[in-house]
Amino acid sequence: MKIAFQGELGAYSHQACLDKFPKADILPTQTFEGAFEAVKQGHADLAMIPVENSTYGRVADVHHLLPNAGLNIIGEHFLRVRINWLARKGANKKTISRAISHPVLLGQCRKFMIENNLEWQSWTDTAAAAKHVSETADDTVSAFSSPLAGELYDLEVLAEHVEDQSNNTTRFLVLSPESKMAKQGDRVMTTFIFDVRNIPSALYKALGGFATNKVNMTKLESYMIGGNFSATQFYADIQGHPDDEHVKLAFEELSFFTQTIKILGVYSMDPTRKAE
Repeated sequence: MKIAFQGELGAYSHQACLDKFPKADILPTQTFEGAFEAVKQGHADLAMIPVENSTYGRVADVHHLLPNAGLNIIGEHFLRVRINWLARKGANKKTISRAISHPVLLGQCRKFMIENNLEWQSWTDTAAAAKHVSETADDTVSAFSSPLAGELYDLEVLAEHVEDQSNNTTRFLVLSPESKMAKQGDRVMTTFIFDVRNIPSALYKALGGFATNKVNMTKLESYMIGGNFSATQFYADIQGHPDDEHVKLAFEELSFFTQTIKILGVYSMDPTRKAE
């Protein structure tokens, strides 16, 4: 099995691949679109894609790309994100004034950067930042990245676990070209998108069926369609299987107030997720 991910070797997505599929081969790509295409073109079997972080929030690019990616969600993985402050071997903290990393990761260690008077600069991804630091002769630059990246690029660890929140976690989705619907059970997630009709209270009424049928909705995101302020698409995660009776009833009620409903995946919960 080969898994594609966005980023250089040592990225948190790389670590997520190793954790969930320790025997799989990996395929780094420069962009999320590149990871999707690698799967669709048959260069990889699966893609490991981050969608949200407990400190920073959603990975916006991914949420816009997922509905039209042409892939199916077959699993999720929660990765405890530990951030290390990295520099070249022999680096002196007194000479370092700047830190580079992906903007999502920078948003997870703001307190540390402020406390240490560090200027920060956005980079293409966390591992690419670590790689750049390993290759530069600039003694003023450092990187925030994973322990794995520090090992791969032989960097000095100036400080460990500098994330602002002690429970800092990123949720990843596993994507496949084939639909592999999980069996009915207590620990199943369903992800879907829907377009509401352009009528008063449509969203309120569309979501009412989930409340009355006691279906736990864990995520709801909105998107503008085609630059039209009156046309909105929604992305949602619920706990439950589409064949569960209470979920069926909720979807039936949803259908009365929507133009389209598309299920992106029905998959087992990560073992660390709490079922409601």
